[in-house]
Amino acid sequence: MSIGVLALQGDVIEHIRMIKRLNAIPIEIRKKEELENVDALIIPGGESTTISKLIQRNGLDREIIRRAKEGMPIYGTCAGMILLSKKVENNQVTPLGLIDITVKRNAYGRQIDSFEAELKTKISDKPFKVDFIRAPIITEYGKDVEILAEYDGIPVLARQNNILVSSFHPEVGSTAEIHRYFLGMAKNP
Repeated sequence: MSIGVLALQGDVIEHIRMIKRLNAIPIEIRKKEELENVDALIIPGGESTTISKLIQRNGLDREIIRRAKEGMPIYGTCAGMILLSKKVENNQVTPLGLIDITVKRNAYGRQIDSFEAELKTKISDKPFKVDFIRAPIITEYGKDVEILAEYDGIPVLARQNNILVSSFHPEVGSTAEIHRYFLGMAKNP
């Protein structure tokens, strides 16, 4: 199974390591044509404004939307969640509108306010540690969005059909649970 990682900016190498760890094949995606060669796509954390501009400039926005509508699983972490959302509160980003959520960027504060937390989820029997780095939050979500985890009562992991998003960075820590779950989505779309 081949998993694309949008490789324009952000935590690309960390996601690639996690995909390899789970015995899947990572493919760096920089051009829209490269999306045809993958079974699923990860949009990593990074700087959402920069990534948004780059995907538009490279025509990747329309291609990502097309592949998502065809059922390709897509996972967005942090900035990726912002990009996949339907609406961004403090707008500086043009979201792709692929999951019915509204997000607030940098809701937990600046880089210095980053933290690690133990998280209980609906995808694992055991809690695991994740990293929140200038993390966004989900402030609203539609009825078809399944909340898979909350932190202090705020949704931080959600799924709607073939789209998975998280406020946090699972690729930074030692757990592979979220990536394993996503690869399961790719195996059984």
